[in-house]
Amino acid sequence: MTELNFTCPLPNLAPDRVLLAHGGGGKLTHQLFEQLFLPEFSNPPLEARHDGALLCLNGVRLAFTTDSYVVRPLIFPGGNIGDLAVYGTVNDLAMCGARPLYLSAGFILEEGLEMETLRTVVRSMQQAARRAGVALVTGDTKVVDKGKGDGIFINTAGIGLVESALEIGPASVCPGDAILISGDVGSHGVAVLSVREGLEFEAAISSDTAPLWEPVEALLEGGIELHCLRDLTRGGLASALNEIAGTAGLSMRVQEAAVPVAEAVQGACEILGLDPLYVANEGRFIAILPEREVDAALEVLRRFPVCPAPTRIGTIMEACGCLVTLDSRIGGTRVLDMLSGEQLPRIC
Repeated sequence: MTELNFTCPLPNLAPDRVLLAHGGGGKLTHQLFEQLFLPEFSNPPLEARHDGALLCLNGVRLAFTTDSYVVRPLIFPGGNIGDLAVYGTVNDLAMCGARPLYLSAGFILEEGLEMETLRTVVRSMQQAARRAGVALVTGDTKVVDKGKGDGIFINTAGIGLVESALEIGPASVCPGDAILISGDVGSHGVAVLSVREGLEFEAAISSDTAPLWEPVEALLEGGIELHCLRDLTRGGLASALNEIAGTAGLSMRVQEAAVPVAEAVQGACEILGLDPLYVANEGRFIAILPEREVDAALEVLRRFPVCPAPTRIGTIMEACGCLVTLDSRIGGTRVLDMLSGEQLPRIC
């Protein structure tokens, strides 16, 4: 008789090699940061585990962030690697409550890249920077051998000015706080995948790539007591919630029926076997704030096209365990864990 050997399809969570999932924003990304980078570079701004470092220089509060972009394909419905690099970086600054001011850009170009493609990317970056109100003030260019760079990789860094006295970050989250989301989830990841794999859906799906400082600024100017902000990029909504819960040492309860998902995106995810709660976005964010501020905050967000469906999706709980639980549409409750592997590599 042949002996049956059942194996678990989940990825090895302690590999001796770098995997694509290390860049996916889920458990392996978190493990890489907590077990390698944080012990080596430990300092207070890094230990805050926020979207950027909050720094104080001569009494001036600044936010500083950096990000790299390796999306494939370079051009996708609703955007390209150029405007994605600008918006992704200014949005990290906005999530720190900082007005974006300056960017740097480093280009890794592959030998043989068509110059027209590079022009398209650079022009889109310029247009995105103008829309976001930032200046690209310094940069660098390197070229690698053909076959070694996949067209274009971009690294950006950004500096922003923190004008509010609020301490916006996971450490400010409190039991009883409400969780708001600015709009529907999953469109960026599905848009990128559709081009990469040559898929066509009944309804067009475009990336939600957009700058988010304007609605954040309006919330601050409206006197809303923001406790934490987070844009929903790698790992999607589920990973963002788990990151904040783990850092804050609190649990969360989320209502699945309250999370907006466009019908076309939901249908595409069902066909492809994806969970939209884990699919990346590039123009959506969550805001965690006191219960009393919910109505006022939603009223502010509804004024902005980049917040097409703002709604409350959950509550911060005092329960131990730093768990994120999901009340499903069918009436059950399950743990909404951090992504174990990699759903969609190379989408940002």
